[in-house]
Amino acid sequence: MHKNKEPLFHIVKRVYAPWYFSWCVRAVALVLALACCAVISTIVTKDNPIQIFATIIDGSFGSTRKFMVLLQNTAMLLCVALALTPAFKMRFWNIGGEGQALIGALAAAACMILMKNQANLVVITAMVITSICAGALWGAIPAFFKAKFGTNETLFTLMMNYVATQLVAYFSVVWENPKGSGNIGVINANSKIGWFPDLFGSKYALNILVVALLTIGIYIYLNYTKHGYEISVVGESERTARYVGIKVEKVIIRTMLISGAICGLAGLLLVGGTNHTLNASIVDGRGFTAVMVSWLGKFNPIWMILTSFLLVFLGRGAGEIATDFGLNASFGDILTGIILFFIIGCEFFINYKISLTKSSKKEGK
Repeated sequence: MHKNKEPLFHIVKRVYAPWYFSWCVRAVALVLALACCAVISTIVTKDNPIQIFATIIDGSFGSTRKFMVLLQNTAMLLCVALALTPAFKMRFWNIGGEGQALIGALAAAACMILMKNQANLVVITAMVITSICAGALWGAIPAFFKAKFGTNETLFTLMMNYVATQLVAYFSVVWENPKGSGNIGVINANSKIGWFPDLFGSKYALNILVVALLTIGIYIYLNYTKHGYEISVVGESERTARYVGIKVEKVIIRTMLISGAICGLAGLLLVGGTNHTLNASIVDGRGFTAVMVSWLGKFNPIWMILTSFLLVFLGRGAGEIATDFGLNASFGDILTGIILFFIIGCEFFINYKISLTKSSKKEGK
C-alpha cells in the first residue's frame, strides 16, 4: 500500500499579529502594487516609470484644487464607511450604503426643487431633516425584517440599492431640465436656494469639516458608550447578548437607523454641498468601496481615515495616468483594480501564515 504523502505546506491562522507587522505587510503590498502599475503603464505608454509615479502624485497634489478634491472625495468615501461600520461591528452586513445615500440625495434634491421659492435657511433645514430621515428609513426596512423574520440582510440591502437607483432615475426624468434631456441639471443655478455656503473660500471645506466631526463622534460612540458596547456584544454572540439582557432586535433596528441616517447625510452633502444636482451615479460606487474601507480599517474610524485616503489617492492617480497619456478611462480602472488586488490580497498574509509540514522540514535537513 502506498502511504499518502503529506502536503509540503499548510496554512495556519495567526494567533496574534502586531500592528507594526500588519502595516509593514500593507506597505510592501502597496509598493508592489505601484511597481506593477508602473511596469504595465510603461509597456503601454513607452514612458519612463518615474514619470508614471510623478503623474500619480500630480493627480492629487498637482494644484490646490486637486488637493481639495482629493480631501472631498476622501471625506465622502469615509462618510459612507463610517455609516456602515456600526452595522458591520454588529455582524449585520449592510451592503446597501449606495442606496441609502442615493435616497438621502433624492430627498435633498426634492426639497431644493419643490421649495425653491422658500427662504434658503428653511430649505436647507428641510434638506437636512428629510435626507437623514430618508436614509434612516431605507436602513430600517431591512433591519426590521432581519430582526422580526430572520431574513438575509446582505441580499435585502443589496436589492434596496436597485430600488433606490430606479427611483432616482424616475425622478430625474420627472424633474428633467431642460425638457427632453433626461437629467435634472444644476438645481437652482441662479438663486442658489439649497446650496450650502462656502467655508474658507471653498465649497469642499464644509463637507470635509462635517465628516471630520462625524469621525470623532462615531469613534466615541463605538468605544465609549453603552450603545457601542451593546453593538460589540451582539456582534460577538447574539446568544450571549440575550443572556446578559440585551434586546437584540432593538439593537439591530437602532443601529441600522443610525447607519442609514449617516448614509443619507452623505447624499445630502453631495447634493447640497458640491454637486447641486441629482443622478443615479452621484454616489459613484462609494457604497460598495466603503465596505472595503471599513473592513481594511478593522472597523476603527481612525484607521479608516488612512484607508479612505489611500484608496482615493491611488484611484485619482490611476485616472490621471489615463488622462495624461491619452488612454481611455478603462485603463485607469485596470490600474485601480491591480492596486486593490494587492491591498486586499495582503490581508491574507496578515491573518494567516504558511508553514512547512514536519516531514518536509526533515527532508530539507
